[in-house]
Amino acid sequence: MRMRWCDLLFAHWTADPDAVRSLIPQGLELDLFDGQAYVGAVPFRMEGVTPRQIPALPGLHAFPELNLRTYVKTGGKPGVWFFSLDAGQRLAVRVARRFFHLPYFDARFELRNVEGNIEYSATRTHRGSPSVRFAANYRPVGPIYHSVPGSLESWLTERYCLYAVDPRGHVYRGEIDHDRWPLQRAEAEVKVNTLGDWLGIEMAGSPATLHFAKSLDVHAWLVKRVL
Repeated sequence: MRMRWCDLLFAHWTADPDAVRSLIPQGLELDLFDGQAYVGAVPFRMEGVTPRQIPALPGLHAFPELNLRTYVKTGGKPGVWFFSLDAGQRLAVRVARRFFHLPYFDARFELRNVEGNIEYSATRTHRGSPSVRFAANYRPVGPIYHSVPGSLESWLTERYCLYAVDPRGHVYRGEIDHDRWPLQRAEAEVKVNTLGDWLGIEMAGSPATLHFAKSLDVHAWLVKRVL
């Protein structure tokens, strides 16, 4: 698949490692930075989503997305673990659930870009799923830069695979390829955030770290079983 991620915010909170570890499937190891676990809310827009070498289809290629994540590894390879991914495109939700074993959910979104300030809200509408809401205003602050290897912001953002688990407990890895993140410092006002409530993940108060990226072209491959 090829796609572009736009107006993306990395909002991260610190979390109790034992509490987060209890939510990670067997076979995956919770990844920590200096002994600390992190959970992230990542709102953004998708554009140009389509299989490689196939033109983007009108009405299907662009939609908002919001994910709740933490960081894991297996076989020494660090990656992203998604607790949930909410999207504003019903077909994309079903394709991702079927072929990528990812916990996608239908959601309703409202987005506005007011002179560079992103006004973003999401409400989960997926039938039979826990109620979730997220609303924030955010904007970039300062120039574009690349993270320094070994830094916290590099550890949080420069990850090139995701992990997923099917209903039988098999672990899959999906490789992702893109240039280094064009990061900017960010300011954000998180107005509503119940993303982690259904999992018992505490995300109260202001995020510990905030980073913005205007856009990034991404290639993703189908997941392959690793365990």
